[in-house]
Amino acid sequence: MRCKIIYTLLLIIISFGVYAQKKVTLSGIIAIKTTTETILGANIFIPEAKVSTVTDAYGFYSITLPKGEYTLVISYAGFESIEEHIVLTENIRKDFSMLEKSKTIDEVVIKNTGSASNIRKPEMSVNKLSVSTIKKMPAIMGEVDILKAILQLPGVSNAQEGATGFNVRGGSVDGNLVLLDEAVVYNTSHLFGFFSVFNADVIKDLKLYKGGIPAQFGGRTSSVLDIYQKEGNNKEYHIAGGIGAVSSRLLAEGPIVKDKGSFVIAGRASYAHLFLKLADNANSVSFYDLNAKLNYKINDNNRVFLSGYFGKDKMDFNNFFSNNYSNSFFNLRWNHIFSEKFFSNASVIYSKYDYGLKIKYVGIDWVSDIRNYNLKYNFTHHLSDKLVLNYGINSIYYQFNPGTIKPIDAASPINADQIEKKYAWENAAYISAEQKITDQLSLNYGLRYSNFLRLGEQNINNYANNQAVVFNPGLQIYEEGTPTGITHYNKNKKITGFGNLEPRLAVSYAINDNQSVKGSYNRMSQYIHLISNTASVSPLDIWAPSDQYLKPEILDQVALGYFRNFSNGKYSLETEAFYKTTKNKADYIDGAELIANRAIEQVLLNGEARAYGLEVMLKKNTGKLTGWLSYTLSKAEQRTPGRNADEPGINNGKWYRANYDKTHNLSLTATYQLNKKWSFGGIFTYQTGKAATYPIGKYQYQGITIANYGERNASSLPAYHHLDLSATYTPKPDSKKRWKSEWVFSIYNIYNRSNAASVMFEQNRETGLSEAKRISIFGIVPGIAYNFRF
Repeated sequence: MRCKIIYTLLLIIISFGVYAQKKVTLSGIIAIKTTTETILGANIFIPEAKVSTVTDAYGFYSITLPKGEYTLVISYAGFESIEEHIVLTENIRKDFSMLEKSKTIDEVVIKNTGSASNIRKPEMSVNKLSVSTIKKMPAIMGEVDILKAILQLPGVSNAQEGATGFNVRGGSVDGNLVLLDEAVVYNTSHLFGFFSVFNADVIKDLKLYKGGIPAQFGGRTSSVLDIYQKEGNNKEYHIAGGIGAVSSRLLAEGPIVKDKGSFVIAGRASYAHLFLKLADNANSVSFYDLNAKLNYKINDNNRVFLSGYFGKDKMDFNNFFSNNYSNSFFNLRWNHIFSEKFFSNASVIYSKYDYGLKIKYVGIDWVSDIRNYNLKYNFTHHLSDKLVLNYGINSIYYQFNPGTIKPIDAASPINADQIEKKYAWENAAYISAEQKITDQLSLNYGLRYSNFLRLGEQNINNYANNQAVVFNPGLQIYEEGTPTGITHYNKNKKITGFGNLEPRLAVSYAINDNQSVKGSYNRMSQYIHLISNTASVSPLDIWAPSDQYLKPEILDQVALGYFRNFSNGKYSLETEAFYKTTKNKADYIDGAELIANRAIEQVLLNGEARAYGLEVMLKKNTGKLTGWLSYTLSKAEQRTPGRNADEPGINNGKWYRANYDKTHNLSLTATYQLNKKWSFGGIFTYQTGKAATYPIGKYQYQGITIANYGERNASSLPAYHHLDLSATYTPKPDSKKRWKSEWVFSIYNIYNRSNAASVMFEQNRETGLSEAKRISIFGIVPGIAYNFRF
């Protein structure tokens, strides 16, 4: 049977090859003329054949047609379109350079997923944002922020004000695969989420996958945020930067060898901690980061890249406790064009995230980290004008450090210690196809196989009945199990392993050129988990691999959508409904201790999760006023039932709201170009309050008042909403001088809403009555920044 299947597949591929031989192929690279920066997502359209394609992440395109004469139309938002007559008698390699549009008042265009070229594309649950679009949005404290931009998209929210990361369609923060130049970024936030780690000056483009995720991506269950850095100008040198109230930034770029190689380097640093010292404030918060990228064109078919990032946050709170964390990565990448139809990309990547916490009254200095060594080799094969194959392999070696413990000083009662490090190896192979069946029907289908191995050297606890968590029927609570023994695994010895098949399917049916219906299904597997106490002031971050106790999460998601353009693309509408379920969703038992826990399996139980909802996005894409309205109605729930009839499970085994459940999520984003000198932006955000567990009573025990809490997450924090405004002033928009500048004025939370990060319950000392106290992080925050470029 297997031989028959393989034989049939070979016949199909050979038949496509024979079919393709009767045609010719036009291929090449599309780039920006002034910088030679390659363009991701440029549209190539052949009107006579009604055939279109887009450039990939490296600016490469390939389109196969019968021999003949054609009109080639190339378009990309913010750039002058190219229209050229092409005579195809043989395979042709032709590169194109695009010019940016001069600024006009009557035409402002937002790059959007609802454009005519994407109506027929079998791609859904995807949002694309160019940096030019993001820079038109309100800049808080004068700092353009990529994460703030994606939070305005349907299906995307954050847990609360001051929370790090973002949540997609009811998924947890660790369910997001965040890639910067293909390298994994484990923490996306600076200063409690007020800034992101992505410096918009050096970002080229981004794409957020919420569902219908292509087979090339894996390892997470919620979303993929794919971001690429600029490659640098290889024609002339430029410097750009900005000076703000909280931070400043500087970027330099230019040729290494003119027209062949270039560099870009950018840095940011905050100085709010200096102002706090001047104000005699004992608290201190600061961050800095550095981006760098080099590229060199060996010849028309080979190009190499070296990119990197390093960022660090430092926070100290009244000498009570301090918190530090940092991200870093390096990526060496090689692009190779085998032929006009065959393209490859190979990458060798190192990533690291470390997290430190010092609690001075305890005397503990604790650091954890995760490191990975990543190898990718991906191929794109344009078999014909109707079929494109993508396939490749990915191998990641992990090293987890759950905790290095040191005493803060000689008076500390803490002894130096090292919790056993953990090791794992994740491998995957995938193949996917994008196929045009008819003029109306297009498919994207694929299969990914992932494999995960837990490796030694490590001592593994053994437990009675293989249960690291036990239930105490007398107290009706879950407790940490007592190990019955230890099994030692030598270095690189397999401890346990998992393997999963992950099918992907997306379907698009075009009703006409302006409307279509789409559907998708994908299965995802996640083998590493973030163990985090998000209820604390400084959330604890420990990454842990799957094992015999902490099972890999398995997600299944289906989505159905309707897409439409109006008035020749002036307006666009996107609507999607989704439903997803997750197996093996880990949850903590009540009273779980996470810091310096040598056996994290003793406080975790495996449950399940589900999320479902409706997303609507209405866009205005052209004119002086542009922007979008997004609304999400959704539900995210979790359940951890008992393992047998004698156990109640967590929350008595009933479904309860996930920490990041937001029933209503509304965002209105708008930009207005008044004239060449002045532009304005505004964002209004409204979200249902975060789920919370409130006390429902209290009782006295040995003279101590103890709160009696209700069901888990049965209550909500107050609704979260704020309005942000910004104005950008360009003093000399028509100046021919190299020096260009602008002033950015902003107000975050203009009506000074005290959004609750948490609610504390305490006893009023005067009345003796219990009271709730709202804890807010940010009120109204004005900002000003000066940006320049020369």
